[in-house]
Amino acid sequence: MFPRMWSKHEKHSMLFFVALLLICLQCRVQAAPLPRVTFSQDFPGSDPEHYSITIASDGHGGYQSNGKLAVQREAGAEDGFDFILSPGTTRQIFDLAKRAHYFEKEIDAKKNVASTGVKTLTYQDGPTQTKATYNYSTISAVQSLTRLFQDLSTTLEFGRRLQYSYRHQKLALNEQLTNMEEAINDNRLGDISPILPILNEIVKDATVINVARARAMRIVAKAK
Repeated sequence: MFPRMWSKHEKHSMLFFVALLLICLQCRVQAAPLPRVTFSQDFPGSDPEHYSITIASDGHGGYQSNGKLAVQREAGAEDGFDFILSPGTTRQIFDLAKRAHYFEKEIDAKKNVASTGVKTLTYQDGPTQTKATYNYSTISAVQSLTRLFQDLSTTLEFGRRLQYSYRHQKLALNEQLTNMEEAINDNRLGDISPILPILNEIVKDATVINVARARAMRIVAKAK
């Protein structure tokens, strides 16, 4: 018995169905959230009193803070922005999270030490989420993550202030960039890559005073 021959219309229908299936599968893959690590800190009396940083495994991140710029506008309000972290720092974060067993176990040292703020580390991969809260930890990977995120917050706070001043008070840029250069020289800043966009805007803007543009150019050069 000879196999049944498909008509031209049936072949086109089958090809359309296969193409549609492939598109649906691709959409499902693209929609799947990437693994991400979040660090938050609450420290009343500091500036900012609260902030959180989320980093996805592809380097895309988000920052939320209730630092002075937000408080001036509305008590308790938060400002934030999205950014892209360098591949090296992104890998470092996820390697440290792995070494810390993705925060599945207790990480607080439970020692009688001075409070340095309530910190929370969260790892999420699809529906799986693990979280740990601590004041101080003796786990080296957690200590390294804490320093990395705290330094990154310092960088991102500079980014918030530069964005605000660039839009509303350009004459304040030079003082902020001076402080930023000093922080870089003192190794008090984290990865600068998240705020390169605003630094490059300042460098290219002829309406910004030359001394501020020169400082921004030096900072960009150091980041590279």
